[in-house]
Amino acid sequence: MDADAELDLDEIVDALYLPHPAGFTAARDEAAARVKEAGDPAAAKRIAALRRPTLAAWASNTLVRAKPDETEQFLQLGQTLRAAHRSLDGERLRDLSHQQHVVIGALAREAARLAEEAGNPVSEPVVRELEQILHAVLADPDAAGEWASGRLVRAPAPVSEFPAVDPDAALPPAPPGPEPESEPEPVAPEPAAPPGPADDPARAARLATARAAAEDAAWAVSAREEELRLAEEARQHAVARAADADAAVERLLGEAERARAARDTAYAAVSEAEARHREADRAARAARLAAAAAQRRLRRL
Repeated sequence: MDADAELDLDEIVDALYLPHPAGFTAARDEAAARVKEAGDPAAAKRIAALRRPTLAAWASNTLVRAKPDETEQFLQLGQTLRAAHRSLDGERLRDLSHQQHVVIGALAREAARLAEEAGNPVSEPVVRELEQILHAVLADPDAAGEWASGRLVRAPAPVSEFPAVDPDAALPPAPPGPEPESEPEPVAPEPAAPPGPADDPARAARLATARAAAEDAAWAVSAREEELRLAEEARQHAVARAADADAAVERLLGEAERARAARDTAYAAVSEAEARHREADRAARAARLAAAAAQRRLRRL
């Protein structure tokens, strides 16, 4: 594959790890099929082998992509911490240990904020997993490189390279001056450790399968929690809409009551006008009869 094709593949992979992981599998399979159809089965196979990130890994990738300056500063902090541990610089370690905890907490909260801003807020357990990822980045250069790629799939294994630093701990005492030469005592070589269960390939494969299953289960739980949150929001919106509908019904009922009252008033006015009309009609007939009688009397005279 030439340089341009490699760049295109990197862009495809980066695009897969940017959206929420709920749609990762479908997008990955579609991208693999598209690349294979374009005539690059090797690249398609690489894409098809990509793993869906956990929610914490996705939020971490979002942080790396959105905050490149903070990412670089965090990587430099990790290099400084590892160098201080190697040199047993107790005073430097005390200063950096406090900075480490502050920065990890701040970056984990920032990643959670970015996830919420993207419309996919994460739960408190996911934030704790984010902190575990950041701690591993500081302690392990391999984890740091994977994190900085923006393609993290899962949290690295917990690390213990950074022991807790006692603020009252002193630097190791300076070694004493040269002592009289003496014959060094022979040191017996330590016996080689027998192969443990971790050396069993079958057990390692089972562990990898179990970890993958645990990852999928954890992601499914997180996805269900997200669905539950969205369902609760939908329920609350429905309750609010129902309340608005009830208020509208009450308003319409009041308007209908006022309309009925106006109708009854209009009917009463019509009835009264009809009564006055009938009375006027009777008076007019009486007047006509009286006029006719007067004319008859006038003709007799």
